[in-house]
Amino acid sequence: MLANIRSAALLGIDAYSVECEVDICPGLPTFQTVGLPDAAVKESKDRVKSAITNSQFTFPIQRITVNLAPADTKKEGPSFDLPMAVGILVASGKLPAKAVEGFWMVGELALDGKIRPIRGALSIALAARDHQVTGLLVPAENAKEAAVVQEVPVYAVKNLRETYEFLTGTKTLHRMVVNIEEEFKQHSTYKVDFADVKGQENAKRALEIGAAGGHNILLVGPPGSGKSMLTKRLPTILPPLSLEEAIQTTKIHSIAGLLARRRALMGTRPFRSPHHTVSDAGLIGGGTIPKPGEVSLSHNGVLFLDEFPEFNKNVLEVLRQPLEDGMVTISRVQSTLTFPAQFMLAAAMNPCPCGYYTDPSRECTCSPNQIQKYLGKISGPLLDRIDLHIEVPSLKWKEISDTELAEPSSAIRERISHARAIQQKRFADDGIHCNAHMNTAQLRKYCQLDEPSQTLLKTAMEKFGLSARAYDRILKVSRTIADLDGETPLKPSYIAEAIQYRNMDRSVWRS
Repeated sequence: MLANIRSAALLGIDAYSVECEVDICPGLPTFQTVGLPDAAVKESKDRVKSAITNSQFTFPIQRITVNLAPADTKKEGPSFDLPMAVGILVASGKLPAKAVEGFWMVGELALDGKIRPIRGALSIALAARDHQVTGLLVPAENAKEAAVVQEVPVYAVKNLRETYEFLTGTKTLHRMVVNIEEEFKQHSTYKVDFADVKGQENAKRALEIGAAGGHNILLVGPPGSGKSMLTKRLPTILPPLSLEEAIQTTKIHSIAGLLARRRALMGTRPFRSPHHTVSDAGLIGGGTIPKPGEVSLSHNGVLFLDEFPEFNKNVLEVLRQPLEDGMVTISRVQSTLTFPAQFMLAAAMNPCPCGYYTDPSRECTCSPNQIQKYLGKISGPLLDRIDLHIEVPSLKWKEISDTELAEPSSAIRERISHARAIQQKRFADDGIHCNAHMNTAQLRKYCQLDEPSQTLLKTAMEKFGLSARAYDRILKVSRTIADLDGETPLKPSYIAEAIQYRNMDRSVWRS
């Protein structure tokens, strides 16, 4: 007898429909899975057999063939356990075929029949929405996540026996309902705040500009000056996630297996801080079937690279494409996948190997060659893609001993949200959301300079030997400074402030 159960598989950050066809016929007792299954899918036969037996069903001692269609796409993971088991129950006559019509189901089976959580439940629910399903059966721990897609009836099942009873109508399961606003409110708080940071007003101002325009930043300063402390608080001043951003961010983290269990959505912007020993595949993504890397896990948030020059040079160079395009394309023999990577890069570094070059209170022990070699680890093309170069000096005693709290993140975020609202209105028809993503045509349209501003920028270009890309970055930062000020025209003062954030282009860093 033949059974057809609908399920889903992941491809990149999206899911697609899979038909789990189960055929049971007389012959030597075998269990064969076809349709390009990986090792985890092939091993399903042992889990499925034990789960069926331990759920008080009789496992058929016949020839069993399971086909996962479409057969030309690689299938991976244990999420096909549940549809396989239900398909065997239908094909062996223990469950009516009509009972499963219109239902999609996914889940990993334990040997005792319990259903374990899977990756990518939100993506699967989004795919099910496009097919107008009767219901989606998911593991109980994934139910909230899948229920974010309110057009799809989602049912949480705990074990194979409960699934059988629900499908036969002997047990009632209520549709999972999620209050999205409440989920946002519950998970949208940060544990850190800019009020904790003493001093460093210039660095805070630069970070505010960076957050307002989505600009990449580089903090340079001696050890203990607060570079990491400042950067870790950067997500707290970024505008709150919209529902669309939250869904896309949640999809990526769910597929990577990083979403907290029983959580529906990510309410805060991601902050990723990989160690400097990370590989290029770990940073960008990869694998036989490509998985998202750190740049994609940072989508709609912040990617923090501490000890910037300590990263492998080829790892840093692969950042150039996602910084420019906001996406990562990974090509393999079997597939080519594109992952979103619209993140804000925040990097931190010492000015030299010992850390005290340009520090007035400590003497640098590095030779000029050592300093040059250290700074040379960051290539010019990569440096050009970082809009703001921020000097973070050592704190003075007066700043350290000050007991008064600094300006909280909420106050800074309010100004930034106002500036972002101006940008969203400006770019409503352009398909971008912030100044950092402007192209050449948009720069000409929104960053027109008067004569004094042109003269100032020309002088800076000639004096510091700035590249054409650095010229564009200065205009983008100037536009953001004007937005924070609520002004439309670009004043010379805005240009001057933007130029001062090109520290790494100046002769002191390249001499």
